[in-house]
Amino acid sequence: MNANWNFDNSYARLPERFFTRMRPTSVRDPKLVVLNRSLAEELGLNREALASEEGVAVFAGNRVPEGAEPLAQAYAGHQFGYFNMLGDGRAILLGEHVTPSGERVDIQLKGSGRTPYSRGGDGRAALGPMLREYIISEAMHALRIPTTRSLAVVTTGEVVIRETELPGAILTRVAASHLRVGTFQYAARFLSKEELQQLADYAIKRHYPDVEHASNRYVFLLEEVMKKQAALVAKWQLVGFIHGVMNTDNMTISGETIDYGPCAFMDVYDPKTVFSSIDTQGRYAYGNQPYIAGWNIARFAESLLPLLHDEEQKAIELAQEVIAQFPTLYETYWLQGMRAKLGLCTEEEEDKKLIGELLHLMYTYQADYTNTFRALTLDEWNFNEKEFRDWYVRWQQRIARQDITKDEVHERMRQHNPAIIPRNYRVEEALAAAVEYGDDTVMERLLHVLKYPYAYTKEQEEYAKPPAPSARPYRTFCGT
Repeated sequence: MNANWNFDNSYARLPERFFTRMRPTSVRDPKLVVLNRSLAEELGLNREALASEEGVAVFAGNRVPEGAEPLAQAYAGHQFGYFNMLGDGRAILLGEHVTPSGERVDIQLKGSGRTPYSRGGDGRAALGPMLREYIISEAMHALRIPTTRSLAVVTTGEVVIRETELPGAILTRVAASHLRVGTFQYAARFLSKEELQQLADYAIKRHYPDVEHASNRYVFLLEEVMKKQAALVAKWQLVGFIHGVMNTDNMTISGETIDYGPCAFMDVYDPKTVFSSIDTQGRYAYGNQPYIAGWNIARFAESLLPLLHDEEQKAIELAQEVIAQFPTLYETYWLQGMRAKLGLCTEEEEDKKLIGELLHLMYTYQADYTNTFRALTLDEWNFNEKEFRDWYVRWQQRIARQDITKDEVHERMRQHNPAIIPRNYRVEEALAAAVEYGDDTVMERLLHVLKYPYAYTKEQEEYAKPPAPSARPYRTFCGT
């Protein structure tokens, strides 16, 4: 059977200092765990062929499909504020698949073996973290948040050594591209100005081709990436998503969420919430994410300085003019989203105060973030405190000043307040069943209810419940 792969590998036509050509390392006994059939259909791929022995061999790295040009990408990045030379240490880009509608997407194998950028790592991945990325990335897609997606997960028939022996696995990731802020940092630090310019021109052509009106194409690139990232992080905040490792190598030029290692969703509202075991200082806490996004954009601007203007001081001024807009831009996107969550379709000056008062109440009374907005959407009471009743009256008065019906208000809220999120304990249940017992049914049920987070079905009510109180804080790990 023909899987209908249609590769056209534009990144492989960049100078070879941007990557190393190499094949994935073959594995012993690959078996398909999960195939994203709806995504396969969107990509114009033959689902039966993908699930066949030959298709699984591709997902495992044992077979390179016709037209693919496998390579490991080079990049650098600031990790927890410190600059490092990085690169694809356990991933291979098979190439770029062009869909029947003309969309170009990267097809990457994650966990496919060692590369020149592995820095002592084994290049492999364990089943749990790969299934975790599959679940969360598909949930993010359903939440209408730009994200890389997961096409398949296969086991390798081999073990990986972390703290214990774990079943090995490979995830097939689909992305608009894998161009990162760190890719530009690598070019600016280690390559020539000409190669940096080739990379920038490539990024513009691939992601921002509407550049003809711009007086400075590289200022335009900086502005567009900044807009995409401001909008993306606002969407994260609106659903309580905590990325956990917002290093510059995990910030894409396309504006997609990438790398689901130590990510998690916030239950009780608290801006200081951190889940990642390695974020000991809270650098990437929920409340810090907008500031870190701005910091990362500043690093992107620094990498573009040689292209912004021939005179360094003028280049710096141009960069500063752009990045100074980030806080206002982010707040605009966030306020738009928060207004929608409260059923507001007009703008009033006091809206920010009204929103801030609700968040303060949620923090004070340790309210569940998602379920507070879910209750408001269903016109249910989440608090009994007088402070909340007073706030509720002010909110209803604000709604009454709009020229729309109550039904329209609630429909607007339903479209912006998910009934469910991938609760951390539910994700852990699914992973434990799959990894420890080979039972994929728990994950399949979870994926099913997460597919339509705004449906408000009876089936979803059980999955909307917050976790039971625990003395042990929830912790996530990067999987490497």
